[in-house]
Amino acid sequence: MTLVTEYFTNFNKQHFTTELVQWFLREQRQLPWRETKNPYHIWISEIMLQQTRVDTVIPYYHRFTERFPTPHDLASAEQSEVLKYWEGLGYYSRVKNLQIAVQEVVEKYGGIVPDEKERFESLRGVGPYTTGAVLSIAYGHPEPAVDGNVMRVLSRVLGIYDDIAAPKTRKVFEAAVHELIDHTDPSSFNQGLMELGAMVCTPKSPMCGLCPVNDVCFAYERSVQAELPVKTKKGKTQTIQYDALVYEENGQVAVMQRPDTGLLAGMWQYPLVETSEEQPGTRIGSVKHIFSHRIWDITVYRVTTQPEGTVLMDEQTYAKQPISVAQMKIDRLLKEEL
Repeated sequence: MTLVTEYFTNFNKQHFTTELVQWFLREQRQLPWRETKNPYHIWISEIMLQQTRVDTVIPYYHRFTERFPTPHDLASAEQSEVLKYWEGLGYYSRVKNLQIAVQEVVEKYGGIVPDEKERFESLRGVGPYTTGAVLSIAYGHPEPAVDGNVMRVLSRVLGIYDDIAAPKTRKVFEAAVHELIDHTDPSSFNQGLMELGAMVCTPKSPMCGLCPVNDVCFAYERSVQAELPVKTKKGKTQTIQYDALVYEENGQVAVMQRPDTGLLAGMWQYPLVETSEEQPGTRIGSVKHIFSHRIWDITVYRVTTQPEGTVLMDEQTYAKQPISVAQMKIDRLLKEEL
């Protein structure tokens, strides 16, 4: 007995696998990271795609791989430049961990991304999903790559009612993939599951008529697509009110660098202070930025004295510094004022 034996009673595993792989090979989107088997480039794409839409990632992927085409290029680069090429993708700890991991690949493995599971998953920032994705897509190893799309597809196809928000549930879906994965083409199988979840078996209003495996789908047969997957809701998102202080002097602007650890670590920005009753200067406007766990509601003010802890930076120097999307929004607001 395995974690998932009950889900495969009278289930035609070979039919599911064959139909999924054939559908993917026929219908897959043409994406730049699908045009290579370079494990380093595939690794970059998988890190970029975490929490980020495909359309957003494509130009970043092109720029990043052109500037850092090999592990040696990324390993030897200044972190500030790496962050600049990541600027706008958010979740900056992803690229910091990636660079540290690639440095280890260069030092320990001569710049060759290891194809052994134990070695690859021990690298900084590499979790079970990234391990499965890179090893199956780049190296053809039959490893599960379980993300939200995969859990949604398999919960509906197999009738798995375990809460996908619970960390332990991942093991159930990994076991299910082990049962189903195509050992002759694990790359197409894993990508097929992801593609099916992204394009057909969507969170709302799934297009079941276009699904290549609807004839073996638990949810489709019983019309319970809306019930699956089961996912408990997160707690209420915290909203924080900030004032951004903009000071300019002789064509220079006052900015400060965030700490090396924590949210938006190392990013440059106008100083932010928590909103108080006292207005700090001339109000320009406001911007809102939504993180996964909090919301920043920022009112932007032009001030007449240089805020403490800032440095004056000319336009050319500032343009080379890594900044957050929240900071970009403030800059756009300032340009609209002109």
